[in-house]
Amino acid sequence: MDAQRALLDELMGSARNLTEEERRGYKEVSWDDREVCGFYMVRFCPHDLFVNTRSDLGPCPKIHDPKLKESFENSPRHDAYVPKFEAELSQFCEKLVMDLDRRVKRGRERLNQEVELPPPPPLTAEKSEQLSVLEEKIKNLLEQVESLGEAGKVDEAEALMRKVETLNTEKAVLTQPQNEKVLMLQEKKMALCEVCGSFLVANDAAERTQSHVAGKQHVGYGMVRDFINEYKTAKEKAHEEERLAREKEVEERRKQKEKDNERKRRSDSSDREKYRDKDRDRELDRYRDRDSERERSREYEVRLRGHRDPGREMDSRSRNGKNGGRDRYRNRSRSRSPIRHNYRRS
Repeated sequence: MDAQRALLDELMGSARNLTEEERRGYKEVSWDDREVCGFYMVRFCPHDLFVNTRSDLGPCPKIHDPKLKESFENSPRHDAYVPKFEAELSQFCEKLVMDLDRRVKRGRERLNQEVELPPPPPLTAEKSEQLSVLEEKIKNLLEQVESLGEAGKVDEAEALMRKVETLNTEKAVLTQPQNEKVLMLQEKKMALCEVCGSFLVANDAAERTQSHVAGKQHVGYGMVRDFINEYKTAKEKAHEEERLAREKEVEERRKQKEKDNERKRRSDSSDREKYRDKDRDRELDRYRDRDSERERSREYEVRLRGHRDPGREMDSRSRNGKNGGRDRYRNRSRSRSPIRHNYRRS
């Protein structure tokens, strides 16, 4: 019937049997509603672990539905909600373990007080005298047993040994403590379970110890502690991976910055070379223009001088013809052109 009901719920919905009036106020429950238990969705609900034990937390106030859990596991938003639900479950479990550890600490202190046994009371004078008589009898009987054994009288020696055992029993009764509390503590020494905080009998039978280990309270607190350790380990691992990723990103940025600086330095050096070449070309052009201007000015002065005094111009030309080499040398020495003298401006 349950399987058929689940099949009908899946095909027709859980509100298939509601009337029109009931359907107006009915709301379909989804796994991400506040009424649904997130602990049950992601792992386990602590309220289900300690049912009918001393640590019973009572029924969970939220919804536990296997269909909703299956819907959550198949949802595309599953991975986004798992960290949130696990963090909430971890906080709840840590509170449980803190309360349990306080109880364990109080139980350990109580055991430490009970372990100290009071010293046995001293024997009375009457019991001391009886004990001395018994010890003397036991000693004499043992000597007789030894003599009979050497003589080969085995039956008589065994009869005396039975008397010795009876006397030893009487001696033990006289020497054992009479305090009932001391006797109980000597017979049963208690121990404390560090996992669930339960009191156990030390050196108890293996069956009872195994029964405790398989009990709901021990298994439940074991699951809680294992989940906390697993969650903390995963969180520390995630933080370590995040730290390494940040360091790697910082290192990559530093290397990229060094590359950019090197590229910029090379670009600046190339620009300086270009500017230097341009300055050198402008300087050369300036020297060329200056030489051309001097040549034009010299030619103009010569023509102007020839118009004013033709005879002098002829004499000048003749002198220039005689001293042409010297004048040409002088003209070259006056014009310190960088082109003619391979001059480079630094």
